[in-house]
Amino acid sequence: MLGLLGAGVSFGVAGCSTGNGKANYQEREDVDLPTTSGANTSNASAANAAAARAQLESDSYAVELDALELRDHEMSVRDDYRGAVVQGSVENTSRQSVKLIEVRARVYNSDGDQLGRYLDSTYDVAAGSTWEFEIIVLESPSDIASYDIAVLGSLG
Repeated sequence: MLGLLGAGVSFGVAGCSTGNGKANYQEREDVDLPTTSGANTSNASAANAAAARAQLESDSYAVELDALELRDHEMSVRDDYRGAVVQGSVENTSRQSVKLIEVRARVYNSDGDQLGRYLDSTYDVAAGSTWEFEIIVLESPSDIASYDIAVLGSLG
């Protein structure tokens, strides 16, 4: 009986994942960011606060899930320790809870060189719920010309 139940659960999970294990980033979004005196690169204490809150390490269990839909996103500059951020929302469109949601953003300079990859994540997002994310980017806003974004997750 447990063997049959396990096979059914595996099938259900497989149906929600694209299964390739790689992030599929959306097209690059060009940005024209203002520079502000409060940006995270303006002083050491602001840069330290931003670095302490920024997420850089992704979860190896995060994969593309059909259940996760990126609703909106934009890059802006906060006039505080956070500096440049990518913010937006992701919806769990499935009928089951998603254990992990991870949103990754890669930022580029005007030459198209990747400056870095940053992320935000959360756990236990109920079916039909929307999560608001904010990715702290540890680059000078004046160096950023574009970014791209991907949403990944894990069901358990």
